[in-house]
Amino acid sequence: MAAATIPWLATVIPVLNEEHHIENCLSSLVSQTLASNEHMVVVVDGGSTDSTVAIVNEMITKSQEVNGPEIILLNNKDRFVPQARNMALNFLPSEITHVLEYNGHIKSEPDHLLRLKSEWGRIAKRHPSMAALGCKVVGSSQKNTIVESFIDETLQNPLGGGPGQFSTFTKEGETNTPAFALHLRSALEQVGGWDEQFITSQDSDLSMRLIKEGFSLYRTPEISVEMRRRTSLSSWYLMSHRYGFWRTKVLLKHPSRIVLRELLPLLGALFTIGLFVVNPGLGIFPLLTYGLVLFLSGLYSTRKGLLHLIGVPLCLFILHIGFTLGLLDGCVRKGRAPRDR
Repeated sequence: MAAATIPWLATVIPVLNEEHHIENCLSSLVSQTLASNEHMVVVVDGGSTDSTVAIVNEMITKSQEVNGPEIILLNNKDRFVPQARNMALNFLPSEITHVLEYNGHIKSEPDHLLRLKSEWGRIAKRHPSMAALGCKVVGSSQKNTIVESFIDETLQNPLGGGPGQFSTFTKEGETNTPAFALHLRSALEQVGGWDEQFITSQDSDLSMRLIKEGFSLYRTPEISVEMRRRTSLSSWYLMSHRYGFWRTKVLLKHPSRIVLRELLPLLGALFTIGLFVVNPGLGIFPLLTYGLVLFLSGLYSTRKGLLHLIGVPLCLFILHIGFTLGLLDGCVRKGRAPRDR
């Protein structure tokens, strides 16, 4: 990595209407223990109509006043995340060797960047082909609604968690889906950055292209960031559908990325329908089994509050329905801008 007097790291944050979270996000980066002249922050706004831009400008001034890292604000006329990240990649000065993936609704501990730097150096010594290092993502310690608590608990459930940012992994190792990863810039440039046809799941596509080019990707549970969860059941459904939809697009381009557990709700539904066709009496058993599993999940979650007995099974059901319908929708329709945030 470059000398401490020259920034070697850029944290890139695509944003759109993040007025409720962007100040906390940037404050956590301004207060990092990593020397401020070692990193910079690039916020790429996709046309926010709230006070996001004003807050970012205030944080630019605040960071200057406390001798924090340089914060730069760019305007992304194309609005979407992959375009924002490619714009930042092309904008960055040549001294930047590493790019950190971020978004406007996460925050990190003060030693996050310093620990990422240390972990990168340690792992890269053993795995010189490493192009990305991801971390663990946990729910925010500050929850504004009971639904946010339901969703956070749902994502920690074996039936609700998944790869990428929703993974609850406990061991360091190689992965196909590093979350909020520190990337080697030269590797990003070698594969042409992010594919702008993916409004969502662009990181899964990027990871597959990096692996095909011979790079390795790693993740560590020793470093984490906090991410705000959805705060309503409607936004939870929209997110679930969107992830299913774009998952199909990724699988159509990279068939080897298929994960059987993601197809279980669809396969279970088809199996149940088949049983009802053959013998309606048999079809009731998988429904009862599914209901029992949801109930047990809710019962286990009551350690977080009695309402979780209902809330967690409901969120699991919405997730399974939304993701499955999204998978099917992705087979027949083109993508569009998300409405879940």
